[in-house]
Amino acid sequence: MELQQLRYVVAVAETNSFTRAAERCLVVQSALSHQVARLEQELGTRLFERTSRRVRLTPAGAAFLPAARQCLEAAERAAAEVAAAVGEVRGRLAVGLIPTVAAVDIPGALRAFRGRYPQVRIGLRVGPSDELTEQVREGTVDVAFLGLPATARPQGVVARELGRDPLVAVVAPGHPLAGEPVVELGRLAAEVFVDLPAGTAGRLQSDQAFAAAGLRREVAFEVTTADSLMARLVGEGLAVALLPSRYAPRLAGVTTVAVADAPERVEYAVWSRDGRTPAATAFLTAVGIDPEAGEARPAPPQEPPSV
Repeated sequence: MELQQLRYVVAVAETNSFTRAAERCLVVQSALSHQVARLEQELGTRLFERTSRRVRLTPAGAAFLPAARQCLEAAERAAAEVAAAVGEVRGRLAVGLIPTVAAVDIPGALRAFRGRYPQVRIGLRVGPSDELTEQVREGTVDVAFLGLPATARPQGVVARELGRDPLVAVVAPGHPLAGEPVVELGRLAAEVFVDLPAGTAGRLQSDQAFAAAGLRREVAFEVTTADSLMARLVGEGLAVALLPSRYAPRLAGVTTVAVADAPERVEYAVWSRDGRTPAATAFLTAVGIDPEAGEARPAPPQEPPSV
């Protein structure tokens, strides 16, 4: 069994096509098909069902695929460790982040990291904090940047707190609250909200705050990310939102209002307890985190949110 054969199997499984897999692997299709057939012969079973219309994994292939990926990742990590021993950083770096991350300048850090370590292949994954934490535990993401309610903390990973940020109300410029210097949750409870899906960490901090105050609110719109769509719904006067004060000013066409009894969002950097790749260690250093000491340089002072 050869690593190249494993690469071919993974490529076919991910593309559902021998032709596309060959293109990805930069090899002629006949050579790729031959190597997969040799591996199947060695294993004594077929890994793929082949028809004129489709290619898909057999039950044996589905069982084989996770181990094949693990072998390839182990081989890649071994090569990266050897390179690091002689002063090189290479391999892959998978970075996960929530869309509203504000404690770290991710684009700036990636620019500096890429300039210093051009041989590292970088992949970015954007998603909710709970999914990113699971991906770090599974090893598919090396470093992730999360946002959680003050009542929660990442589990099963190494976590370093980066900062705390109160939420602010985000309203349309013509909204009656737009001219207020500060509001309270009790006044906001009468508004219609746009928020993240129920059960997500980004939604939980607001739900907990209203519940703790004995208040109920209406979330009429749910969006998967706090981005331009949320801003458009707010800007059109359809809803208001609660967002971290350091992120909200990035949205165009809306006004932010301080909330006297606002909940806090806590940002974390997390990585696996099972160890870090040289690339992950180098990237943590690039964003100002000493992974050995567990310290992060404080974020630069921020201007208070506009009101």
